[in-house]
Formats: sequence, C-alpha cells, structure tokens
Amino acid sequence: MNTERSLKVGSNEMELVDFRIFKQEDDRVYEGIYGVNVSKVKEIIKLPNLTELPGTPEFIEGIFDLRNVVIPVVNLAKWMKIKAPENAQKNARVIITEFNNVLIGFIVHEAKRIRRISWADIEPASFMSDSATVEGSKITGVTKIEGDNVLLILDLESVIQDLGLYEPDTQFDTTENEAFSGIALVLDDSSTARKIVKEALVKMGFDVLEAMDGKEGLQKLDELYEIYGDNLHETLKIIISDVEMPRMDGFHFAANAKEDGRFNNIPIVFNSSISDHFSADRGVEAGGEAYLVKFKASAFYNEIARIVRAHMK
Repeated sequence: MNTERSLKVGSNEMELVDFRIFKQEDDRVYEGIYGVNVSKVKEIIKLPNLTELPGTPEFIEGIFDLRNVVIPVVNLAKWMKIKAPENAQKNARVIITEFNNVLIGFIVHEAKRIRRISWADIEPASFMSDSATVEGSKITGVTKIEGDNVLLILDLESVIQDLGLYEPDTQFDTTENEAFSGIALVLDDSSTARKIVKEALVKMGFDVLEAMDGKEGLQKLDELYEIYGDNLHETLKIIISDVEMPRMDGFHFAANAKEDGRFNNIPIVFNSSISDHFSADRGVEAGGEAYLVKFKASAFYNEIARIVRAHMK
C-alpha cells in the first residue's frame, strides 16, 4: 500500500488502516476500533482458503500461498482472547503485513478505511500496561476519533515474537572491536527495544540516555546543550531513533533536530521494524544517516561504528 507516499517528512503524521473486531458479551455485541500503520500493510484481501497447521497455537488459523510466498494467518480475535459473535466472519478480511522483514496475515472482522492522524494526538497506552488482559498489554497507543470513539493501535509485532518468527539477534563479539566513548541518545517507546539497543551501545563503550518519544528526545537534547553548550557534538556521538512513537515520531524528531543549529551535526540513525523501502527513503530525507530494521547486533555495531568514526574526523 503506497498511500503514505503523500505524507511529508517532518509532518508528524501517520496513516492507519482502521479495522474492527467484534466482541460478544452476553446478549450484546461490542465493536472494537483498531489501527495499524499503513507502512506495515502490504495489502488487504478477502479471507482465502487456509491450510490448517496441526500443533500450532489456537489463534493461528492456518497458512496460504500468496504469489508463491507461504504466509501464516493469525485470527486477531482469538489472539486477543476476544469471543467473537457467530456471524463475525461474514465481512472478514486478511490484512497482510510486513515488519522485521516477516510477512504475516491477520484476520479482522471488517477493514473500514485509511485514517491520517497526527502523532501529537496519539497518547501512549502506558495506562493499560498493567492490564492483566492480553488486549491491554498489546496496545501501543490510543487516539480519539469522531463520535468520541477511541481507536487503539495494536502491537502486532508482538505476535511475531509470540510465535518465535522473529528473534532479535543480540550477540556480537566485542573483544576485537574498537571501544567508543561519549553519550548515545536512544529514542523508542518500547522499553524492550530500548533495552536491546542500550545493551548493544553499552557494549560498544557508550553511556546511554533514553527517551520514550520524539518530544522527550528534544527535551533531552536541550538538557544536554545546557551542560555541554557548543561542544555537545564532542560528547553526544550518536542518536538512535525509532520511527513509530506517540506524541512525536522519529521523522519529525529528526527534522526538528536537523533544523536546529545546536544539533544538526549530531548523526541520527533510525532503528525500526518498518521494513518497506519508502520508510528508509523518508529516513534519509529526514536527515538520518542510516535506516536499520530491528535488530541484528553485528550489523548494528558495524553501522554505528562507521558513522561515529566518520564524524570523529
């Protein structure tokens, strides 16, 4: 899906596929409104004939062949432990997604439309992180839409990790590698992702500062400038930023940083699960010096080392 090509870098906007999951509770049916970033959606199709896979979790409905690629299909309602009404499948669609270079399909009860939403209007779902339900723990952001309804942004990547289809490669040998020094700033709304990146940077010799989104990232830059002034670039060696973050996304953060004379010579690297070429192009346009798809430690080390060395000259 190429609809996001019209989005300008630094606009702090995203486009979401709005889809619905229906929930049966006693005699009532509730409509859940959810979204996934268009950048992660390859296409949306009618529910195909699926081949069941014995011995897999209940929420895996099966597999099918899409242009000679075998794709696993997850029933989102089952994954979220939602009891669906009997007729929920009548308008069912499969959203084919790609992230971390993995293709996977998700059965939804209805695919409604594409929405353009400002990241500034998306609140982190931290208030739901303590929820005991699967549904609560899989929400990464919330935003209001018309009619005082709330749209929930689902963390579909966690399905891939639940299934073991994607495991971050976190091992690299530091014994023969060059040790670095100074500060690295890491922006990511996922505490798990921040931990992985931080551990790799600490192994490389950096002290790591963390921010949960682009707004906090700019605040951290201001605080560092208060301490180091115009010599900041001698201490802050690199910024690693996620792309999808509530309040302010990585592209908007980078555009702001690069327009600010205090920070425009500090290299920025994007580290994202979005694996489409368009996002990589947007990363360059926003001022990034590399675009990494999460997460291969040796490739991460080599790219960060190359960029930091280039800026030390």
